[in-house]
Amino acid sequence: MYSVTKEIHFCYGHRLLHHPGKCRHLHGHNARAVIRLESETLDGLGMVVDFADIGDYVKGWLNAELDHNMLLWEKDPVLPLLQQAGERVHVTAENPTAEHIARLIFEHVERGGFPVVEVAVFETASGCATYRRG
Repeated sequence: MYSVTKEIHFCYGHRLLHHPGKCRHLHGHNARAVIRLESETLDGLGMVVDFADIGDYVKGWLNAELDHNMLLWEKDPVLPLLQQAGERVHVTAENPTAEHIARLIFEHVERGGFPVVEVAVFETASGCATYRRG
């Protein structure tokens, strides 16, 4: 089995509703996503995936949807205020935890036809959440 990883950095803001600690407040992160792809075979160039192809695909989507954006759960009462103020907001179906953000990125990469097996999102240098299909 061959494997490659691509690391991409982005910034986002969020808050976690019902969190008992400080994460219940609006705050931001300088995040790092690590995308792992695998294949039993290589393409005609001898690659699982060209690093530029996966990088361009993910960066384009991240820049449009998540980077320098406020990620808020659709149930968040501050959502209408930020939308009315013209702020960038990405509305999520769940609390926008690092786990859910990893899944969002995974699903986007999968939709692009890339052989993704795992996405890890580092919210901090020491805290990481991972999503992979079971």
